[in-house]
Amino acid sequence: MKYSKVFIESFGYELAPNIVTTIELEDKLVPFYRAVGFEKGQLEILTGIKERRYWDQDHTLAEHAAIAGQRALDEADVLSDQIGALVYCGVCQDGFEPATSCAVAEKLNLGESAHVYDVKSACLGMITGIVQVANEIELGNIKAGLVVSCETARQIVDSTINEINDRKDIEFYKDTIATMTGGSGAAAVLLTNGTIGNPDNQKHALKGGVVKNAIEHYRLCHWGLEQKGMPTNSKVIMRTKAQDVLENGLDLAKKTFDEFKKEFDLAEDKPDKFIGHQVGAAHHQRFYQVLNQDIKKDFATFPFLGNIGSVSLPITAAIADERGFLHSGDFVAFIGVGSGLNCYILGVEW
Repeated sequence: MKYSKVFIESFGYELAPNIVTTIELEDKLVPFYRAVGFEKGQLEILTGIKERRYWDQDHTLAEHAAIAGQRALDEADVLSDQIGALVYCGVCQDGFEPATSCAVAEKLNLGESAHVYDVKSACLGMITGIVQVANEIELGNIKAGLVVSCETARQIVDSTINEINDRKDIEFYKDTIATMTGGSGAAAVLLTNGTIGNPDNQKHALKGGVVKNAIEHYRLCHWGLEQKGMPTNSKVIMRTKAQDVLENGLDLAKKTFDEFKKEFDLAEDKPDKFIGHQVGAAHHQRFYQVLNQDIKKDFATFPFLGNIGSVSLPITAAIADERGFLHSGDFVAFIGVGSGLNCYILGVEW
C-alpha cells in the first residue's frame, strides 16, 4: 500500500471516567487465590498493568465514539458535512444490528451522502478502518473520512472473574489472564486529502503500509457466545491462549516488519518512533527484542490504560503527540498484531 495524498489531520479521544486498579481486580479474585495458594500482586507483575478505566454502568458505545469523533473534527476545524465516510471499528458494538456507525453518524449530524458502516478486525479494527478510508481518499472518491471506535471491558472482566472464582482451576485461569488486561476508551482518527480544515493544523502524511496474516491461528482467541449458532440465552465468554498468541504473533510481526522496511527502503536507524497496539509488559518487551529495535522508540500507555482493543493504538498516538514524544519529521510506524492473526504496519511522516 502506498499513498500520496492522504493525511492524518487530527485525533480525538475520551478516557473512561472510572479508574480500576489491578489490586482492586485481585481483591475480587480472593476466593480463587485462597483456593490455589496465590498471593495478591502477581497479576500486576504478569501484565505490567497498574490500572485501567471503565465506563459507567449505563452507557452506549456510540455516544463515546461520537464524543471522540467530534473532538477530532473540532481540532481540525472540519465540519461534519465534509465527511465522506464514517467507519466504526470496535470489537465491541451496541448490537448486532443496525451498524453502530449509524448511531455515531446521527450524533455527529453527518450528511446523507456519507458512507456509514462498521468494520471488524479484532484489535486492528481502527487500523483496518484507516486503510479503507485512506484508499477512498487516494482514489479521489472522498476528501475526508472519520474512523472511530469505543471499547468496554467492565462486563467481560467481571463475568470472567466470577468464572475464575467458581472453577478455581489454574489452567482455566491461564486462559483468562489476557481478559484481565482489558480497559475502556474511545478514539477517532480524521483523515483528509489535505485540502480542507485549518491550514495551520499540522498534517501527518500517511505514506502507506504492509499487511500480513497467519490465519491458521484464528482459534487462539475467542470473545463471543459460549454456544454456537448465536442462541439468545448463551453466555458471553472470552478465552485466550496468551502464550501461543504471543509467540505466533511475534513471528508474524517480524515477517511483516522485514517486508515493511524493504517496501519503504528504510535505513537501519528507521523508523524513528513506534506506536504499537498496547497489550502488556511481556508483549512489550518481547516485541522490540524480536524486531531488534530500541524500546525507547516506543510510547507505552498500557500501564495506566490497559489493553483497549482497537482503541489502544490511536489513543496512544494521540497521547504521545500531546506529550511531545512525536516530533515533526519523524517517520513513525503504527504497528499491531490482532487475534486472527493479522498484522498491520503503517508508515506516517509526522
